[in-house]
Amino acid sequence: MLSFDADDSAYIAELADYVAIPSVSRDASPETMLAAAEWLAAQLSFAGGRIEATAGHPVVRADWLNKADAPTILVYGHYDVQPTGDLSEWETPPYELTVDGGVMRGRGASDDKGPVYIVLKVAQAFIEQEGGLPLNIKFLFEGEEEIGSPHFPAYLREHADELAADLVISADGAMWRPSEPSLSVASKGLVTLDIAVSGADGDLHSGRYGGTVANPLHALAEILAGLHTSEGRVAVDGFYDGIPLLNADRRAEIARVDFDEEQYRAGLGVDAVFGESGYTTLERLWERPTLEINGVSAGGKYTVIPHTATGHISCRLVPGQQPGAVLAAITDHVLAKQIPGVQITVHPDAGAVPAYTIANDHAAIRAATAALEQVYPGQDVLLAVIAGTLPATALFEEVLRAKTLFFSFSTSDEKLHAPNEFMRIPRLREGMRAWEHLWRLLAEGPHRLAAVAAGGG
Repeated sequence: MLSFDADDSAYIAELADYVAIPSVSRDASPETMLAAAEWLAAQLSFAGGRIEATAGHPVVRADWLNKADAPTILVYGHYDVQPTGDLSEWETPPYELTVDGGVMRGRGASDDKGPVYIVLKVAQAFIEQEGGLPLNIKFLFEGEEEIGSPHFPAYLREHADELAADLVISADGAMWRPSEPSLSVASKGLVTLDIAVSGADGDLHSGRYGGTVANPLHALAEILAGLHTSEGRVAVDGFYDGIPLLNADRRAEIARVDFDEEQYRAGLGVDAVFGESGYTTLERLWERPTLEINGVSAGGKYTVIPHTATGHISCRLVPGQQPGAVLAAITDHVLAKQIPGVQITVHPDAGAVPAYTIANDHAAIRAATAALEQVYPGQDVLLAVIAGTLPATALFEEVLRAKTLFFSFSTSDEKLHAPNEFMRIPRLREGMRAWEHLWRLLAEGPHRLAAVAAGGG
């Protein structure tokens, strides 16, 4: 067994240096993003940590490949973070990692700097105490995950031979909830698009022209309202094509999950849960696709008829759905709407992602389950679904022909992407011990990755 520091203070102080770098990929300077990459590369000096350019923000690479008879894994994560949002909503400065009881608060603490830091400390402990890692490991950390990884696919394809591995392990992708250990065996896909409606050549005075021309915002509201039925089902022909029926065994499996719907509702501050009829809340969250209206851009609080109005749409997809087919179905549905006096266009965004799954009995899931059982004795390991999207998983499967194991010690309730993001301090040590067990099991135990390399699981 590895020995880790006697208390958490040194870990927290070191992680604070990392969190202090405001590596917001959406709008940070190249110098700021490079500083975060340099911090990571220095931590990986034992494995030749280095920074490599992409067409956008750089990636951080390292390789420890000294076990000729052992499997090879690729550890993935990201060093970029989301914007802070409204600073007035933060209890403490977002880039000052602040200990508050049993948590540490700061932007990136949970997504994904804290979880990546755990991996670094485990790897360093193996090198210092045992002289090497138990299996071959390639490290790959990107700087654009929070903006959809626009330049990552090209980089991965260009370096596919160098990055080949038997398995990818992602430090990104939170556990389901803090009350029990969990592994995610699926994540939803994603397509996003804009629906644009245009009318007159410019904005019009609502008194002088009101009632004489079509209002693009009225038309857009009608279109958006027609995307769902009153029972919450998506009203787009073809949207659900390809999705297998939710069978009785899977429904029974989900029903056995300890899930308090009333507590879920109360925690969100809503009067009632709502969604596609015929399914429980957890079934909708894990097994059903969604179409959400994320925002509307038009006019403002002044007396004008806007000349354009745009609705911003996102769809979370499940296995069986094809992103291109979903976009085509929505486009056909929207353009079939005939509204005099306006022009309607649909603008899909680049970077559509299919849903991702890994089999419950995959060798990596078996090993990860065993590792978590050693860290959390007496607790069952829940096999859950990430209702969000991690684009790299589908890319790794396509380019490297490797499955991805989610092994993060973030938790989904830790205000990821929101003000006051935090991570539970005990997760640092729990994560370190679990990563240690996982690497040992994959290298030499009954869960050795030979089965994965041969296509098993």
